[in-house]
Amino acid sequence: MAITLYTFPTPNGHKISIALELLGLPYKVETVDIKNGEQHTPEFRKVSLNGRIPAITDTEGPGTDSGEPFALFESGAILQYLAEKYDKKQKISYPQGSVEYFKTLEWLFFQNAGVGPMQGQANHFRFAAPEKIEYGVTRYTNETKRLYGVLNTRLERNGTGFLVGDHISIADISLVGWVQRSGPLEIDLAGDFPLLEKWLNKLISIPEVKKGFNVPIEYAHYTESQKQL
Repeated sequence: MAITLYTFPTPNGHKISIALELLGLPYKVETVDIKNGEQHTPEFRKVSLNGRIPAITDTEGPGTDSGEPFALFESGAILQYLAEKYDKKQKISYPQGSVEYFKTLEWLFFQNAGVGPMQGQANHFRFAAPEKIEYGVTRYTNETKRLYGVLNTRLERNGTGFLVGDHISIADISLVGWVQRSGPLEIDLAGDFPLLEKWLNKLISIPEVKKGFNVPIEYAHYTESQKQL
């Protein structure tokens, strides 16, 4: 197999396994247990200098004539790479230079710069901070809700059930794992963001998306209903 995915069951990790499944690409999985510090090992740092998952190597990637596999970290960069190198039929992307191509980048960056950091901080202050800081919980949860409102409006305006164009793209893939974990933050998708909830259920009903959620292990929190989260 050309591609090796270094991952752990997180929203960012699931982005890449979902994309690989939707593209139908064979790949090897290496679990990096971030709870036990495996992301800091010298071996993994050769793949991901930043010491974060996900990361990939590709023996058929650029620059591999030297004998070393092409290595790439950062989920947004990996999604763009997979789309541009392997998605010739535009299963999860759109033709370069099209309106949809640039709108896909817009929403991909929206996740990377907005939803991911804000929701990640909301989770930290609610569940991981050594002391309860209500300001942090409130600030980042409210900002996550604001961003969800932007997504809900985008879905209303696009009108296709997807963030861009008329089929799933790396923009949707980038966000589905984060929105799927909205329950622990007590975000009421059905009441406050109904189109976002409909989008979520639509995406996680796709067999390849379900399969991607179960990499590297069966996803214990996976559900089409937020009630179990």
